[in-house]
Amino acid sequence: MHTTTQSFINEQEINTILEKHRQPGLEEVNEVLAKAKEMKGLDLHDVAVLTSINDRTQLQELFETANHIKETIYGKRLVIFAPLYISNLCANECTYCAFRAKNKAIVRRSLSQQEIKQETEMLIKQGHKRVLLVAGESYPNQRFQYVLDSVRSVYEAKHNNAEIRRVNVNVAPLSEDEFRLLKNEKIGTYQIFQETYHRPSYKKVHLGGLKANYDWRITALHRAMEAGIDDVGIGVLFGLYDYRFELLAMMQHIAELERVFGVGPHTISVPRLEPATGSDTASNPPYPVGDLEFRKIVAILRLAVPYTGIIMSTRETAKMRSETFALGVSQISAGSRTNPGGYEHEDEVSGQFSLGDHRPLDEVIRDVAQMGYVPSFCTGCYRLGRTGQDFMDIAKPGAIKAHCGPNALSSFMEYLNNYASPETYKTGIQLIEKTLAEMEGLPADRARKLVDRVKRGQSDVFC
Repeated sequence: MHTTTQSFINEQEINTILEKHRQPGLEEVNEVLAKAKEMKGLDLHDVAVLTSINDRTQLQELFETANHIKETIYGKRLVIFAPLYISNLCANECTYCAFRAKNKAIVRRSLSQQEIKQETEMLIKQGHKRVLLVAGESYPNQRFQYVLDSVRSVYEAKHNNAEIRRVNVNVAPLSEDEFRLLKNEKIGTYQIFQETYHRPSYKKVHLGGLKANYDWRITALHRAMEAGIDDVGIGVLFGLYDYRFELLAMMQHIAELERVFGVGPHTISVPRLEPATGSDTASNPPYPVGDLEFRKIVAILRLAVPYTGIIMSTRETAKMRSETFALGVSQISAGSRTNPGGYEHEDEVSGQFSLGDHRPLDEVIRDVAQMGYVPSFCTGCYRLGRTGQDFMDIAKPGAIKAHCGPNALSSFMEYLNNYASPETYKTGIQLIEKTLAEMEGLPADRARKLVDRVKRGQSDVFC
């Protein structure tokens, strides 16, 4: 595989398109929004038009279109997961990150396999079923084997016969052979962020370590997919460069994956720069993204890549997170800690970045349910082989909702039975009954049968 970034990240093209659509007319905006409603995706010119929207009425139409598309494809379900930081050792010098090699202000730690199991058990006790395993870009003496062993430890952890059912992974770019080894551990999604697609900005904030190699990082997903990993996740750290440029560059990246592999990313993450211990860049973003711009980013991505999951982390406040649910977000982390061992001993000073949402999982679940969204702990698609191209073949005709809706309800019922506080249980039951009453046809039949099975004491039921 000899892919080069010159073949798919074209900065000149991006700048030309952005300049062309700097002040789009009303008719042009309406045409793009009408095209978006067909749910077949948007091109670079369309995205550039949407980034230039500032009129209040047009913004409202953008947001309403995003909400319509999200609910048409996925319904009112939100997938729940938690990050599990296993190590903050790092060989890179990234000016925006607390884990950077020369930062002496944090306590360095890599968890033993027993400690990883203990942290995982704490997440299981809360009710989590999905974990995103995260590590700084350096490992203890075991080197990459440490990551493989850690994935295994998460899957091996148990509490009262409960377990983590899907482990997604966010670690440093790997060789194709290493990616094959990672796939053999039965991971879900491999996730990696380019941070910024703008080469000069990338060079400015990555001062040392292998991460300073732009080309090695941006081709990581090619190697992962060549190695057989079906589901991959991308993202930008908004604030390092102009978000308009970043969105179009991300679209070029997605188009390249679709051209080569026939399928784009399974998820897109949208983190904004947040303060981090020992980082002036994180506290003073070169290109700060305001709240309205951030909401635009989420909505535009939902229109541009309608079948891709959009992830919102606990970097954002509870208020901002809740506002983005209606704009296209389909997955959220909850009860997060960003330092190794953080679920036993929280140490935000030694975390990767500052959190905006400190609510425990139960409170997040209750708040989400009160808003009318169904918290989903489902891992059915992954375990039934509905990944990569197979997932898109079901999602694009609109059929995935017939699985997501019932599975979300049954997994939510399982959470309520085993982990919810009395207040959350009451709120959750009311939402399940309301949702069942509003469902029709085959999804309704499936959902009722699955929920009834869980009420009778069964667990891990899905379709």
